[in-house]
Formats: sequence, structure tokens, C-alpha cells
Amino acid sequence: MNSLRRTLDAQEERNRSLLAATPFVGARFESTVLPLRLNLTAGRLEDHEAVLLAAIEKQAAAIAIRSLASLAKAGDIDHLGGGLELIPSLLMTLAVADYDKIHFTIEHAHTSIGYYAALAALGFLNEDRVVNTFRRGLDIAGHVSWAPGGAELNGGRLGVMVPVAVGQALGLKAHKGAGAAVICHCGDAGWISGQALGGFVAASLHHAPVVFVMHRNGIQLSGTTERIMNKDPRPIIASLGVRILEIPSLHDRAALWAAYAEAYGLAQSGQPALIFPIGYRSTESHKVTLGSFGEMYGVGDELAHFAAKHEVPLTKEVWIPGSLMSFRDVHAMIECLFLVNRLPGGEGHHDGGMKGRDAAAVLANPMLKLNAGETAALDRIRKQPPRVVVTTARPARGTANLVLNPSDVADVQLPGVDKVVSPRAGSEAAYVAVAKKYPDRCFFVSCDLDPSTKIGAAAKLVPASHRFEMSIQEQAASLLTNGLSFSSREPQINVFGTFMAFLEGIAREGFELWRYQRNLTGANEGLNVILHCSHVGACTGRDHFSGWGLDWINFGLGYLPYLRRFYAPADARAAFIAVRDAASAYGGHLVAVPRDNLPILSKQGSAEPLWNATDDWSPVTVARQVAGARSAIVALGAPSYIACQAADAAAAKGVATDVYIVNGFPTAADFVERLARQYHRLATIEDGLIGTAESGLRGLAGFVASGVAGSQVELAHFGITNPQVAPSEHYVEVWKHFGITEAALLDTLTS
Repeated sequence: MNSLRRTLDAQEERNRSLLAATPFVGARFESTVLPLRLNLTAGRLEDHEAVLLAAIEKQAAAIAIRSLASLAKAGDIDHLGGGLELIPSLLMTLAVADYDKIHFTIEHAHTSIGYYAALAALGFLNEDRVVNTFRRGLDIAGHVSWAPGGAELNGGRLGVMVPVAVGQALGLKAHKGAGAAVICHCGDAGWISGQALGGFVAASLHHAPVVFVMHRNGIQLSGTTERIMNKDPRPIIASLGVRILEIPSLHDRAALWAAYAEAYGLAQSGQPALIFPIGYRSTESHKVTLGSFGEMYGVGDELAHFAAKHEVPLTKEVWIPGSLMSFRDVHAMIECLFLVNRLPGGEGHHDGGMKGRDAAAVLANPMLKLNAGETAALDRIRKQPPRVVVTTARPARGTANLVLNPSDVADVQLPGVDKVVSPRAGSEAAYVAVAKKYPDRCFFVSCDLDPSTKIGAAAKLVPASHRFEMSIQEQAASLLTNGLSFSSREPQINVFGTFMAFLEGIAREGFELWRYQRNLTGANEGLNVILHCSHVGACTGRDHFSGWGLDWINFGLGYLPYLRRFYAPADARAAFIAVRDAASAYGGHLVAVPRDNLPILSKQGSAEPLWNATDDWSPVTVARQVAGARSAIVALGAPSYIACQAADAAAAKGVATDVYIVNGFPTAADFVERLARQYHRLATIEDGLIGTAESGLRGLAGFVASGVAGSQVELAHFGITNPQVAPSEHYVEVWKHFGITEAALLDTLTS
């Protein structure tokens, strides 16, 4: 453990050095930027506004191209094609976002160079830093990450941001009321992911004020969309309850603005909408050809040269996508057009950049040249008073949240030591207590499991706009809960409850999102969410494998860097304290609660309960302590009562044994090391997977073993090794099958 601590200390020093050298991470930024502001209720887009947008588009595109030229010198490429494509509509979004009621995010986050370039063109980011450090630092990352003036919802895997944006929109609606909305830019690949489809259902089911803008360019990573996923998104997404608003092109600013305004109006009525650019095709009365494309975008000469080189006539009829990959990078844009029309010379630019290309020639192309009107528009806006935008980090982990004082829980009745009851009774009482005191600050997300998870009683106490039933969409539900946490900086809890087995196997993306949610301060960290993991371990009655969450301890320990705390209560009273503590402070929390009836633990030699409702949470409770003890049991979760019984029996046989119940993590840094100095024998007991000879120790067993490494302490571990074969009986019989028994523990202590 000392070696691990030295490694950790060295890493922490490197982290501090990186943060100190990174200018666009911090607690607060006040940005003085171009006053590009558009009002979604103001009617048509004025001509001078369209000219200004075109001018800033060109500047942003040039920044993106220069950045990829710089990256090419380092021998690397990026998603320049999608980044350039993103810029036009993203600038419109940035013009309407107020960072109060109207927010935005980007689902296809690999388009990030367009995002950073747009922010730089407006003045939020330093242009030279975007050019010279994109994908080579912390603040200008390879995917969309939070930056001043940017999207707080950091993008990751395709599709994920759809339900997260829905959650944020529902939270804003609850907090801000009329006018709240989230705009979500998405690609023509991620929409088919399960997360996205579940998110579309959630948006319509709960009437989220959300607007989706699809960048339908016809190109994916390994080829054309036609070849990879030849499905029309419109009827599928429409069938899920999202209104489809068709426009010819995202590059038609007037049509795009009209769609924005209509979609925003629909959002205010509770109808989510998707803006879908259909592109241009030939009709009986009008032919759309390669020549048409050249005229439309003012690149006739370049197109004619490319077409002649590949022996394709300009009269060839084509589909012009409504969102053009590599927009304003003329040669690459034409190659993309040829690709989606299966013409010779076609190339995709999903993965691409400026490697091997002449940056000066690309920047000199006609689609990047400012005309006199655009130059004048830029001059005018630069003379206007700037817009000041303040971007603040999310509250630090541990910031006071929904606190229950001793007086708030004085009348709470928890089961006594004469009861055998599910720990869910304690967590239920705690959520009820929090909801009673803070009904407007509690959000609950359910998956048709409230009678089993026991969060339903609390959910009934909050406004209807604060509780969301998602049926069995566990993955989308967990992500929606994450989105709710972005809706306010004020104290609130965001609770998602389901079975641990479902969180392990289905809803894991809800945890994974925490890995790439970077706070403005630079740290990737957990969100202000309580993931209520019910039915942990094999303590699930007779549900057998389908209901077991056997990896729950390893699961929680794996996400520990992103958590404030991971709770593993041993009885109903401990579960009450765990939930009360989770609600009290800001940060990511896992509350892992057994299903089945367990004894209420008592103090040593007493009929008094081990825990009371007014107690502060502690990571470790000393449940048994005997003078001169040289053996100790370290217990976690449901089998803790077995540890106490075995220790009492061992004491009766003259073997003094102490018991430490781990209520959760993190523990004190030197907790296990202190045990190694005090005892010559340690036994661990838990209701979860502890590994095999092939995998090595895991779970609590691994945690303790690593802490005593190098000492002379004897170790014994009780838990589940190979779960392939198991009975379907009462949990006591299941534990007996796996050797998790008082008798086995006692035999180890007294041998």
C-alpha cells in the first residue's frame, strides 16, 4: 500500500502541474465576446443577421483548418470534416443560448474542432490556443468538453447525449418554467443507438422542451450511411413521439432559423422536435446535378476540374446532402459529395484532417473569403458593446446540499433490534424525510420498480414535474438522471433507483458518463446524482442469477475516483444514515442496498441498536472490540451480522476477536495498515465476487489484502468465488453454498 500511495502522490503532483499550466480551466471565467444574439421569438432572420453569421462561419472554419494543419505537423489527424460541418448551425445555437434557460449540447462530440473554433471566433477561447493545442492538452480536448461559453454536457459515446439532454431540459423546465429549452446537435449515426432511442421516448413521454438538430451528411466512420445504416431516421424517431421538421439544408440560414423558431415553440408546448435537413434531389420539374452544386455554393470551377479529372459529367444528377461534410473546405467537400453519390473520386472525411495537404491553398479557397458585406458586418459588431458571459464550475464535491438536521429526523421511527427487516426500509424512510423537507429540490427517476426499490413513497411527495417513470429503460433512465443534475447549481438531489443487476448489466452508461464529464476546473468527476443500487449481492430471495448483482463491490470500487461516497449499509438503520448523508453533500453517490430481511445490528453486549437516525455517517464502525484481540473480522454489507455472531462465538471460546463493519468507501487512508499493525489474523466477509486464483483477489478481500501487503498478517476471505453453479433458495442457503457462514468463519478464527 505504501508503494501505491507513492504512485498516487506522484500522479497528484502531475495533475497539479497540468492544471496550473492550462489557461481555460478554473472555477470562474468572465468572457467578453462578440454580441451575437438572436431571439427565437423575434420572427424571421434579418438579412444583416444572415450576413453576420456567414462572416463568423468563415472565420471559425479558418480557425479549424489552421488547427488541423498544426495538428498535422505533430503527425496526427482528427474529424475536421464533421467539425467544419457543425459550425454553421452551432453558431446559430450559440446566438440563442443564454446559459440560463436555454442550453445546448453536441451528441456527435467528435466534431469538437468545429465547437472550439466557433467559441474562438466569438471570443470565448484564445484563437492561437485552439490552433496550437487542440488534442494536445486538457482544455482544448479531442472531444467536446466544457469550456467558457461552451456546452456543460461533455460529449462521449455516440447517442449518449440524447437522454442526458432530455434530463437537463426536464430539470430546466421544473426550475425555470416557460422559456426553458435544450438544443442538442446530433449526427446521422448516433440516433440509432439504444441510448438515443430511449432518450427520444423519454422526451416525448415526459414532454421535454428539447430541440434536436440532425447533421444528416450521409457519411459515417467506415463508409456512407447508405451502406452502414440504410434506415430513414424520420419515421422511426417520429414513431417515438418526436415531431420531425424538414428543411432543405442546414446551410439555408433562413430555413434553419424558421425551423429553430418553430421547434422552440413546440418545445414550450411540451412537444420535442427534430430538425432534419433532407437535402436536394431531382424532381420532375427540376434537375439537381453536379453543376447545380457548383452554382449553389460558388465553387463551379473547382467542381468542374474535379469532375473532369474523374470523367464525371457536370450534368450527372446527384443528391446534395442537407448538411455538408467538410463544409467550406472545397476539395474535401466535393470528395464527400462524390462519395455519397457513389461517384469515382469520392472520399469520406469522417477521420481526416490536413495531413499531407497545403494549408495555405485550403485557406485561400473561395468559400473562406469574406465579401465586402461580411467584412462590414464584422466591423459593425466589433464596435458594439461586447457581450459578457460568466461561466462557473459546478459546485465542488462535498459542498453542502440537502441537509437533514437532528431535529428533522427526531421523530423518525426505525426498526429495533428485535426486528428482521430489509435495509430498504431504512433507505425509504430517509428519502421520505428529505423529500418532506425539500420537495422542490428532489428529483426521482424510476423504472417500474418503485415497489421493490422503495423510492416511490418519497417520489409521491415531490411535484409531478420532479418525478419521472421510465418503465424498463434503465440505460436511458440513468442518463436522464445525469442530465437532471445539470439543470441547476442550487442544492438538489437526483435519484435513480433500480436493481444492482440492471445497473451492472444494462444501465452502466449512466456511470460511464461520469468518466468523461469534466468540470470547468479540469477534473473528470461524478455528477450530483444518487444511483440507488437495490438488491445487491446474492441476498435477493429466490430470484437466482437474474436478480443478482454479484459484482457490486468491484463495481463501486471501480468508480470510486468519480464518487463522493459509495455506501454499503449492513442493516436498515445504517441504510437510513447512508441516504441521509448522500443527500447532505454535492457529488456522485452509490447507495447499495440489500433486498432481503436482515437483523438489526446491536451494540456489543447490549440490546441497543448499533446505529441511530441522528448519527453521522462513518466509513467504518467498530461493532465488536475485545481487550487483547489479535484477530479481527472486516465485514461489508449484508453478512455483517454473521461477522458479529462469529466474533461473539469466538469470544465464548476464548478467542478475542474484533469486528469492523465497512459502511462504505472511501475509508481512512491508513485504515487497513492500522489493522495490519494491530492484528496477526484478519478475515474478510462480503456478499459479492472476491475473485479466483486466475483473477486474483477482488472486492473487499482485494482491498484488505492490498493494504496489508508486505506484513505478516494471516488472511482469510469469505465471499463468492465461482458463481457458475448455485441454488435458488433463501439467501442463507445461498450463502451456505458459497461458504459464507458463521460456522466457517468461526472455524477459521479458532483453528
